[in-house]
Amino acid sequence: MSFNVDSDDEDVMNEINMTPLVDVMLVLLIIFIITVPVINQSIELDLPVAKSEKLEVKPKAIVLSVNSEGDYFWAEQAISKKELVERLLIAAQETMQPIVHIRGDKTTQYKNVVFLMEQVQQAGINSMAFITEEKKP
Repeated sequence: MSFNVDSDDEDVMNEINMTPLVDVMLVLLIIFIITVPVINQSIELDLPVAKSEKLEVKPKAIVLSVNSEGDYFWAEQAISKKELVERLLIAAQETMQPIVHIRGDKTTQYKNVVFLMEQVQQAGINSMAFITEEKKP
């Protein structure tokens, strides 16, 4: 907006400069003209139709634990490292791979939990999660 004040009269003249508004509108118009054809491009395909059924069977969960002394447990049953590796290899061969839940005592050494993670990964099991407890106020 510009204000012109003549020294002779006391009238204020208000004018809106339309040039910048027109420039912006023209730029937007050009951008839309260019982008709309690109957005609407598509290739006509005759895609195959397939039926899919929802699986009602959920994968089983394996709970692996390690206590503060470094002992390993498979579903609350003590297990040796060798037997742990063997069971993980067998579980990885199942049709529907299990989900491995790892519970680690907060006072155990980090290497004990990492050992479990390594064995799960080396067995070829793709799904792994950690079990923690909610902090009580």
